[in-house]
Amino acid sequence: MEWFTAPDYWLTRLVFQRALAAVYLVAFLTAALQFRALLGERGMLPVPRFVARVPFRRAPSLFHLHYSDRFFALCAWTGCAVSAALLAGLDSWLPLWGAMLLWLVPWALYLSIVNVGQTWYGFGWESLLLETGFLAVFLGNDEVAPPVVVLFLLRWILFRVEFGAGLIKLRGDTCWRQLTCLYYHHETQPMPGPLSWFFHRLPRPLHRVEVAANHVTQLVVPVLLFTPQPVATVAAALMILTQLWLVLSGNFSWLNWITIVLALSAVRFPARPPSVAGPPPWYEAVVLAVAALVLFLSYRPALNLVSRRQVMNRSFDPLHLVNTYGAFGSISRVRYEVVIEGTLDEVPREDSDWREYEFKGKPGDPRRRPRQFAPYHLRLDWMMWFAALSPAYAGAWFGALVERLLEEDRDTLRLLRRSPFPPGEPPRHIRARLFRYRFTTWKERRETGAWWDRTYVREFLPPTRLTAATDRP
Repeated sequence: MEWFTAPDYWLTRLVFQRALAAVYLVAFLTAALQFRALLGERGMLPVPRFVARVPFRRAPSLFHLHYSDRFFALCAWTGCAVSAALLAGLDSWLPLWGAMLLWLVPWALYLSIVNVGQTWYGFGWESLLLETGFLAVFLGNDEVAPPVVVLFLLRWILFRVEFGAGLIKLRGDTCWRQLTCLYYHHETQPMPGPLSWFFHRLPRPLHRVEVAANHVTQLVVPVLLFTPQPVATVAAALMILTQLWLVLSGNFSWLNWITIVLALSAVRFPARPPSVAGPPPWYEAVVLAVAALVLFLSYRPALNLVSRRQVMNRSFDPLHLVNTYGAFGSISRVRYEVVIEGTLDEVPREDSDWREYEFKGKPGDPRRRPRQFAPYHLRLDWMMWFAALSPAYAGAWFGALVERLLEEDRDTLRLLRRSPFPPGEPPRHIRARLFRYRFTTWKERRETGAWWDRTYVREFLPPTRLTAATDRP
């Protein structure tokens, strides 16, 4: 069937698949290097405890069948290996059915991780990677031209990502309608990057232009994805430029990169398509069945888009096949940070030698310049930002974090930039304090060399030690 395939998009498919494999690789690497402290058998939110209370039908995962830290590591590193193989183009050397199975492997493995990831995996880009990765299974390889319907469904995801984010802004914080949100956002975003200080210090009229341009990109441009070429390519290119601007301004894990990958699927690259045979009937049947399923599951996410009670980053099925997206419906005007400190004193006092733990990405030492980590995702650092917004976000895991710092847990310390205590000499007590952080002015930056100015607000956690039953000698 000539209408079934789009031969002119063969290079588009190739670029899309390799870029998606790179995002998969980062996601699995993040899981492999961080899971023990977060989700492991002795983690802050252990997977065994989760699967004991949540049935398989609500959160399908391989870890319902078996869990051990070694098995989780095997799954994560297998995901890395398969992603690297896809990045290198192994799927092009396999028969069509083999390529589809190979693309199914990282999707199934990452679904298993996300569905037991709890708070640590509660971000919209997890579902976005899964939804995109599921459709990638059915894009085919060099044996067939790309299916039109799958290319359309990839644009449908991109439309929901951008249009949903635009609508949640208009329906949310008034500063989006007043074009003033960027007066605060670069300073108060979850994890500023190395250029965020400079973005924050841009003239306010330019900030207003940025917000206005964002509204156009998210509310007008997405509609153009469904127009004929070359208009759709121009629309995708505008989205890519916007996402690259966001990459420069902060650390948003792989959210911007997976959005860029989706936008690439709408770009028609000027290249002569190779000569390939028509798709086999079984492949056409599978693709059309999957398309029908996705369109059926799109009902609730589409309804959410037009609802006055629009919600962000919600999955309506346990396989994360079709989801809702959105970000920053509200903007914080003030930045707060939780600073964790420890002391070796047996009896803690205010004048004790309190030493501060430094995190890799979140602000701590005012003189330390923010670093670039995205697309790598520092999960603990992100949740510390949420904890500073409200202690309710920290209720499930913060106590476990403190306990593991008191125990000098090696896996937990690996999540940090540095511990202020030498090996074998963990603190007797730990406390947490809440500070207000703001970017320094140009004058303050020149005089002090500091990127941040911070002011003590209140106690977040009083001095705490291990209980007598678990305390060290």
